[in-house]
Amino acid sequence: MILSVSMLSADFCNLQREIEMVNASEADWLHLDIMDGVFVPNITIGMPVVQQMKKHAHKPLDVHLMIVNPEKYITAFAKAGADYLTVHAEVCHHLHRTVYAIKDEGMKAGVCINPHTPVQALEEIIADTDLILIMSVNPGFGGQKFIQSTYKKIEKLKNLVVQKNSKALIEVDGGVNLETGDALLKHGADILVAGNFIFNSTNPSHKISQLKKLTN
Repeated sequence: MILSVSMLSADFCNLQREIEMVNASEADWLHLDIMDGVFVPNITIGMPVVQQMKKHAHKPLDVHLMIVNPEKYITAFAKAGADYLTVHAEVCHHLHRTVYAIKDEGMKAGVCINPHTPVQALEEIIADTDLILIMSVNPGFGGQKFIQSTYKKIEKLKNLVVQKNSKALIEVDGGVNLETGDALLKHGADILVAGNFIFNSTNPSHKISQLKKLTN
């Protein structure tokens, strides 16, 4: 199981300290949510902050673009240090072209779908992606309630991965804690994204360790 720590919930006044905590922990990746206030109702960070975070991160940057026209910024995020770059199926008119543009820049390519988007929307792209990100909350803000129908969605996605002979990993973001994380892994998830559960604790490293003990 891969654990990607969502830095959206970190203390941005002490971002270097938070990154160093993740570096020293059992976590695998740092998950960075890029929001534009258009595709989702929130604005977060851009390329300059990602570039500075890359200087301190010893683990891969798992960058999730919740923005319109993501194809315009692929090269910029590659230069900023993204290792994985995920775009939303809902905003990409030429999804195959975007996925291969990400790969051409030397990054792993991910495709994300919102809670209302059916798994079938991924049927023609899943064999070409490195990961599929399933949102288990409506994107835009941390700390939302987990959507229970996500479990069946993960099962459908796992079947599609097998059917299409895809190597894509299944990542889930939103409302992940010990209970939901355990169930998600048992339903077929490979990567868990967790933020509030970790950073709202008095001992974030311990919460990371607890999550990493979960198995599928």
